[in-house]
Amino acid sequence: MLKIKKVAVVGTGVIGIGWIIRFLAHNKIVYAYDKNLKQKKILIDEIKRALPYVKKLFNKKKINLNNLKFFLSLEEAVKDADFIQECAPENYNLKTVLMREISKRCKKNVLISSSSSGLLPSKIFSKCKNIQRGIIGHPFNPVYLLPLVEIVPGKKTSKKSLKIANKFYKSISMNPIVLKKELPGYLSDRLQEALWREALHIINDGYATTEDLDRAIEDGPGLRYSLMGTFLTFHLAGGKAGMKHMLEQFGPTLKLPWTKLKAPKLSKKLSERLISGTKKQAKGKSINQLSNIRDEYLVNLQLFRKKYENKIRK
Repeated sequence: MLKIKKVAVVGTGVIGIGWIIRFLAHNKIVYAYDKNLKQKKILIDEIKRALPYVKKLFNKKKINLNNLKFFLSLEEAVKDADFIQECAPENYNLKTVLMREISKRCKKNVLISSSSSGLLPSKIFSKCKNIQRGIIGHPFNPVYLLPLVEIVPGKKTSKKSLKIANKFYKSISMNPIVLKKELPGYLSDRLQEALWREALHIINDGYATTEDLDRAIEDGPGLRYSLMGTFLTFHLAGGKAGMKHMLEQFGPTLKLPWTKLKAPKLSKKLSERLISGTKKQAKGKSINQLSNIRDEYLVNLQLFRKKYENKIRK
């Protein structure tokens, strides 16, 4: 694998900041780029907030913040990088132009990974020089704590690029899934989107509040999903015969009108229900306060989960 020490992060929104924190926690030199200088303070403040959780999860006594360099110039940020993580907004035109510009300014053999949540890499990298090095590296928020990253190849992505990306992400304590081919929305976001659409219908039709639906996940399937996904969970639901019996027993319910996958119109009334519902759930806590609670939970959960993961996956 190419030695990857210097990583450029293009865009310092929520996802970009998450990547920066994870890279710093794994002793990388990070070149952060954003055209908005105000983002620098936001970045530093969020790093300071998240550091205690990152140190605990990765068992680090100290993280060297001097390894972070902030640039207002795209060329300065990417020209010496060994790996580039792009984190711009989800827009084909914007990303296509950006990838073209990045590829012109960086080293020719450097991997360019987009943090896109569902766009097709073949389109994003269509104007990119050396298109075979373009991949999707889709993480999950908070990136500095959650280990999943979906690696999605474009039609012209080389196997070598996928291999390098897979090894690199593993080296920063991530658990990559390499998709066999590109798919809009990838894997986890397609599953999340189905749940989200169904939840919007339930709220829109007046059956429950946002808190009711969050509790329906938190106190039920969510607890199981943190250790076992849908398929292994349903395998257990079939008793001694496993998935075979589960399909025989519950297969007919697939014909019942239990879901409405087509999204409802995001009307003003529905939006107000979502906004007021989540505001009520927050109980006056700020985003930072809620993020601290979430991060502490995720760290402790992952540390606790490890011994049970080993029992299942070995």
